[in-house]
Amino acid sequence: MTSFSSATLEKKLSDLSNTQHSVQTLSLWLIHHRKHAKAIVQSWYKELTKARTSKKLTFMFLANDVLQNGKRKGTEFLNEFKHVLPAAFQHCAQGGSVEAIRGLERLISIWTERNVYEATFLVKLHKCLGQVSDSPPPEKKQKTDDEKQAPLMEPPDPEDLIKALMELENSASQDAAVREKIANLPAEVQDVSLLEKIEDKETGDRLSKIVDEACLLLADYNGRLAAELEDRTTISKMLAAFIQLQKDKLAESEKKLEEYKAKQEKVQLVRQELKSHLENLPDLTKLPDLAGGLAPLPSAGDLFASGNKS
Repeated sequence: MTSFSSATLEKKLSDLSNTQHSVQTLSLWLIHHRKHAKAIVQSWYKELTKARTSKKLTFMFLANDVLQNGKRKGTEFLNEFKHVLPAAFQHCAQGGSVEAIRGLERLISIWTERNVYEATFLVKLHKCLGQVSDSPPPEKKQKTDDEKQAPLMEPPDPEDLIKALMELENSASQDAAVREKIANLPAEVQDVSLLEKIEDKETGDRLSKIVDEACLLLADYNGRLAAELEDRTTISKMLAAFIQLQKDKLAESEKKLEEYKAKQEKVQLVRQELKSHLENLPDLTKLPDLAGGLAPLPSAGDLFASGNKS
């Protein structure tokens, strides 16, 4: 990788563009030269204040990438950036657009969630935004059980879910060709001690070209892996939503089945009551035969005759 010098650093910072590839490539170079963290951060802040307004947020994104990826190798950048970040946030907030303010607030939110800096320092950064931001500083809160279990998106179409799962077969982690290229990179790419064997400018330039190409390869692959991670997170949410949908449908089916069983029980009960009523009705065969008509009423003479006999 290109040797470190103040002139080289300033050139790379001035050439920084508002693309993920540019930010990640320069971030890798800076982390590689982390022993010069103090000089790097001082130059970063100097170029930040000189940059046009539309580019200042890109410098902040570069700092974010260096902080998050550099802390895996040491605390050099965490310590040095801490000295200049309050001034950097205040500088970017002055006359910044709403989009810029939101970008700065987003950085604070990310650093809060990922514990990049302690809470008191992040509150201090938020105060540096001044009156431009009306939102309170972000707080890291614990999710409730309901929030953890609830799907984060609408249930997907099954075809979309299948398509997303199939696309993972061509993801970065499955790219054996690129992984082989990375595995076969020259030892000089990662072993700084081998740089001492460089004896002439031609060899140094050739090695510098190889390292720069390796840097681009790694930055591109790192970006693809980050995108794959986001895709896998999205698919995980899609699966959770789909499973929840099926559970809801199953619960609804079970509810309807229970309602159907309850109606069946009611019908059975009515049938039993009807049968009981039918069984309690009198036997029609034991009633008098009315087919021949009623007996004639007695006459007045019959009544008197009956009275005389008594």
